[in-house]
Amino acid sequence: MIKNVASSTEAISEPRKAQKGTARYNRIKWAIFLAGISVFAQLYDFQALLGSVSDEFGKTPSQSSYLVSASTFGMAFGLLIFAFIADNFNRKNIMVFSLLSSTALTLMTPLIMNFEVLVGLNFLKGAFVSGVSAVTLAYLSEEVDKSSLGTAISFYLAGNTFGGMFGRVTTALLEGWFNWKISVLFIGVLGLVSALFFIRVFPHSRFFEPVRIPVKIKLSRMGKMLTNLNLLGIYIIAFCIMGSFVSVYNYLGFELKAPPYNLPHYLIAAIFLMYAFGIIGNLVAGSLSDKYSSKRIIRLALLAFILGIALMFSSNLILLLLGLTIFTIAFFSAHTVAGRLVTELTEKGKSMATSLYWLFYYVGSSLIGTSTGVFVNNGAWTSFFGVLLGLGVLSYFICLYSTCKL
Repeated sequence: MIKNVASSTEAISEPRKAQKGTARYNRIKWAIFLAGISVFAQLYDFQALLGSVSDEFGKTPSQSSYLVSASTFGMAFGLLIFAFIADNFNRKNIMVFSLLSSTALTLMTPLIMNFEVLVGLNFLKGAFVSGVSAVTLAYLSEEVDKSSLGTAISFYLAGNTFGGMFGRVTTALLEGWFNWKISVLFIGVLGLVSALFFIRVFPHSRFFEPVRIPVKIKLSRMGKMLTNLNLLGIYIIAFCIMGSFVSVYNYLGFELKAPPYNLPHYLIAAIFLMYAFGIIGNLVAGSLSDKYSSKRIIRLALLAFILGIALMFSSNLILLLLGLTIFTIAFFSAHTVAGRLVTELTEKGKSMATSLYWLFYYVGSSLIGTSTGVFVNNGAWTSFFGVLLGLGVLSYFICLYSTCKL
């Protein structure tokens, strides 16, 4: 009898994964929300400033987008490195290092007067900040109870979304009132405050211990992930939809400030408030994925994604903005569910699997986000949106024939 009581006491004292309503869950939720804000505000701090940079350095729209692509390509490079080393280190320590190092580089940016050096600095910033993305989804899948996982992931991605929105709107407004250097400096200060809050609040892992796995085993594991049709399907979808998303928000400002729209800078800045709808998409999709089939949700999100792009072919401003709204909600909904599917499909090497997801995601951002600028240089907006529509349709059929057969 005494033995049974002792066993019961041990069971009660065993750590449990974080669930909604607990103090630990709330600390995780708010800390990753703020980390997401910091990461995306820094990663895309130049996206709303491309017009100003283009004028100051005498670059075309496509060339000015190198600043955004350098950050996202740096992110992709960093994720490839972290795919091999992330499991060797404490999850929180990796995230703290990423937040502090990227913030330092952002604070240095206003001192740079050479465009090429600025591009290089953005590459380094993307590489350093990638540590947060490399381990966050793995951390959540390890530390949060499955019944609350979809909501936790959506909260992190909502932080990404809010950071992207807040950073872009703020930098666009500050650039209009002052200059791009003041805009970037503000983002650096925001990053520093976020990092200090994260260090104080975010809890260390309870269900993960750093482990050194031979590179040979990691390469074998990566090979299996890249030949798993379900995982590969998710990765390619991430490549296509993120590339399309960045393309739209990179270049739409150039269209809206030109005839027939001729919108002033503060109204163009307000376009990034569309990200608020993305936050809704994150949270709703995450909550629904805790209750319903993820494959059905991502399939519907991709159909809405295609519809949004189709509406943006219109020269009518109202229809264009309606299309942008649907497109934004659909993108973030699909992204949220895709992130969850990656963690659910992976039993071993979750940090590698999620790093590969982000790798495809940011390579798509870099390659598609820059290459579609060729159409913008020539004012070929029909061709621009036509390419994006093709990527959306491709994503949907990949979903049907791989991911959505789960």
